[in-house]
Amino acid sequence: MPVSRTRRQVLQGAASAALTTSVMGSLSSPAQAAEDTFDVVVIGSGAAGMTAALSAAKRGLRVVVIEKADKFGGSTARSGAGIWIRNNEVLQKAGVTDTPEQAAAYLDAVVGPIVPPERKATYLQQGPAMISFILRNTPLRFRWMEGYSDYYPELPGGKPNGASIEPDQFDGRLLGKELANLNPPYLATPPGVVIFGGEYKWLNLAAVSAKGALIAANAVARYAEAMLKGQIPLTMGQALAAGLRAGLLQANVPVWLNTPLIDLQFDANGRVNGVLVNKNGNPTVIRATRGVVMAAGGFEHNLKMRLDYQQHPITTDWTVGTKTNTGDGIQAGQRAGAALDLMDDAWWGPVIPLPEGPYFVLAERTLPGSIMVNSQGQRFVNEAAPYTDFVHATYKQALVSQDVNAWMVVDQRYRNRYLFKETLPFLPLPQRWYDAGVVVKDLTLEGLATKMGVPPAALRNTVQRFNGFADAGKDLDFHRGDSVYDHYYTDPAVRPSSSLAALRHAPFYAFKIRPGDLGTKGGLRTDARARVLRDDGSVIEGLYAAGNNSASVMGHSYAGAGSTIGPAMTFGYVAGNDLADQAPSV
Repeated sequence: MPVSRTRRQVLQGAASAALTTSVMGSLSSPAQAAEDTFDVVVIGSGAAGMTAALSAAKRGLRVVVIEKADKFGGSTARSGAGIWIRNNEVLQKAGVTDTPEQAAAYLDAVVGPIVPPERKATYLQQGPAMISFILRNTPLRFRWMEGYSDYYPELPGGKPNGASIEPDQFDGRLLGKELANLNPPYLATPPGVVIFGGEYKWLNLAAVSAKGALIAANAVARYAEAMLKGQIPLTMGQALAAGLRAGLLQANVPVWLNTPLIDLQFDANGRVNGVLVNKNGNPTVIRATRGVVMAAGGFEHNLKMRLDYQQHPITTDWTVGTKTNTGDGIQAGQRAGAALDLMDDAWWGPVIPLPEGPYFVLAERTLPGSIMVNSQGQRFVNEAAPYTDFVHATYKQALVSQDVNAWMVVDQRYRNRYLFKETLPFLPLPQRWYDAGVVVKDLTLEGLATKMGVPPAALRNTVQRFNGFADAGKDLDFHRGDSVYDHYYTDPAVRPSSSLAALRHAPFYAFKIRPGDLGTKGGLRTDARARVLRDDGSVIEGLYAAGNNSASVMGHSYAGAGSTIGPAMTFGYVAGNDLADQAPSV
């Protein structure tokens, strides 16, 4: 049954309608007013927004995407672009055996009851359909990230060999001049190679592994082949964002850059019927006869929101999310009466606060011969655990130590074997890292501890105890290496456990570690149709949300590589189709 509108909602709708009338009245001509009317307005040009726009456009609706930044792609373009969608046709063609029942059991075990069952069911049911839709309506092709384990493969329905996919190589020439507007990656691909996200682990091992050397050679060969063909080879987030944008070009969907959202607009009945934006320096109303999709990202670069909602200490300096993600869409939804969920959480992960910007520590903390210690010089976590769990553990131990700071400690053997960021084995780390105090080095553990500011005896005892575990191949304190996932970013040549190696070879190094993130994961509460909800469960008519603008279907956890982008694209797809099913407002 329809929910009765409150007096506040009626007044809100009336005031918004008056503002719309005022701004529209200032437009120079009826022709100009007409060109700013669409069926659907999408806020944000990441994976969620572009998928929503494409699904609505392919249902015959007239759609526009507005983007605050001067580039399109958002955090998607900066990402590794893994997509966690179980039972999709790419996995089926690759021979991955799975069932909807297994997928549901696993998601339930990972997420728990915090997310409504109907949202989880929609994600699992519509995700495969979304992938098939993208394959039919864009130049994108995907590949299985074989071997990239689910993050909790031992849980019921988990996949030890992985259920994530990623974009195949994409030729940037298909975008034409629009390629210049693609948001750059978080980390540029090493020059002279075409590498996929599922292969990055082997680059770290290229100096000590025959398979790593072969994959590095293949990456060079791909690049050479692309150059001979005159192609512009893109992979990972660059490929995904570019491929979706190519689909929008084919569907004649415009993307307006440098067009920040000011606020939502409402009709006299309180239904969202457009947005107020800053277009070319002028406030402009864009009318939406079907509705608006909020896909403007999270609030990772809004310090006030982080301080208001999240654990302390927190800052905007440790996130690798897109700079323009300042919570605009969430705040607009709040003003419309939307409920919020999961605002205390993020897609957490440890970072090193390098002078050039935070570096998300993925393989480096998992490779054998490294440990993490807190400000007391003690281990506090399984270093190879999923990155979001790592930060949860960081804040948990801080309740006791009263300090969120941590250090990653390695020895020279580690440095001689593995790539570190872009620094090759045996080569010295950049001096600017030492100058900034984010790396310290010493010939003894006691000297290293003094430079770290931790108790020397505690660090020495911690390393000695860990070395005993490494020699035995069994971590009795934190069970590092017990899960299949723990062995993904490791060294198969190390025995008896590829996840564990002793730290005995001077000099020793320590890297500052802070609780960073890929972006926030809390936002507007939505239902299984991606419609935005109020606290009482009623629907804000005409308003949808997807991606990090909405509270994640993953709850406080993370099922596998691509648990951000998979749901973002799925609920964008759901929103676009639901809007196409609705009658236009008058």
